[in-house]
Amino acid sequence: MTVLEESKLDALLGKMVCDMGAAAVAPLVIIGDRLGLYKKLALDGPLNTQELAEKTDTNERYIREWCAAQAGSGYIEYDSATERFSMSPEQQAVFADDDSPACMTGGFYAIASMTIDEPKIAEVFKTGKGVAWGDHSECLFCGTEKFFRPGYKASLVDEWLPALDGVIEKLESGAKIADIGCGHGASTIVMALAFPNSTFVGFDFHEPSVVNANNRAAESGLTNISFEVAAAKDFPGTDYDLIAYFDCLHDMGDPVGGVAHTLKALKPDGTLLIVEPFAEDELEKNLNPVGRLYYAFSTMICTPVSKSQEVGLALGAQAGPKRLENVVREGGFTHFRKATQTPFNLILEAKP
Repeated sequence: MTVLEESKLDALLGKMVCDMGAAAVAPLVIIGDRLGLYKKLALDGPLNTQELAEKTDTNERYIREWCAAQAGSGYIEYDSATERFSMSPEQQAVFADDDSPACMTGGFYAIASMTIDEPKIAEVFKTGKGVAWGDHSECLFCGTEKFFRPGYKASLVDEWLPALDGVIEKLESGAKIADIGCGHGASTIVMALAFPNSTFVGFDFHEPSVVNANNRAAESGLTNISFEVAAAKDFPGTDYDLIAYFDCLHDMGDPVGGVAHTLKALKPDGTLLIVEPFAEDELEKNLNPVGRLYYAFSTMICTPVSKSQEVGLALGAQAGPKRLENVVREGGFTHFRKATQTPFNLILEAKP
């Protein structure tokens, strides 16, 4: 009979309690975001539960439980002397400010889609098939945009594009840019706003996302941007100065084919920009909180999406720089480098 070491068992059980608590509070984060509870608490707090309920047109009894769960998670603050709840500046940045680079609420929508789609993913574990992007819960589409947009707004124009060789100058004077796998168009719109002399077109194979992106562009009043339905291997146009793939190359069934088509569509002095989830090349170096999150997303979303398409290479969200470089070089590019990185992203540059 196996003898359990008490201290190791207690440590693992303690970890499981924390993980179960995080999983259980995830839908409450979505509720707080959808109903404006965080924003109202950030704007008008400290508030007691009755005040928060009245200001958000919600039921006090539910608000009471929600606040207790949030305070227990460290997501909001509780003052027992006044029986009121509030949010610190840091908590506001993470939960209440959609434009904050630290905003994390979008990730919870994506996690909700993973839970909803679990039966589909369990089935393809047995068959080896895939689950197409459009066959996932709708929570995934809005969650992906909401999760990535703050990072794009904070870093794309000020840090990532300047790290590329000669790209900023072209964008400022007037360039032609394609954004592949653009989703709801968050990255495309950020660039189009910053560089009014350039022309941007976003391509995605998911038609509902393209419709949403065009609606967002219309709301912004931009005239230098458009969105079309097309895949990475067949998007139209030539002589692009810059072609970008934001957090999507690893989702593609045939990323080599997409890169090869990109090479044909670029100008001879054009640039390929690839932004991917941060990863090291060795598995053991990715066994950390960020890698854990990305491997989970990769298991439930990225790998099934890739395997649902032709070739189904299934790079996964933790492919690492060497594997990504191999894909780019197999696609025909001769120059490749890591332009910069963040704790969450690799920013890669390739030239013909």
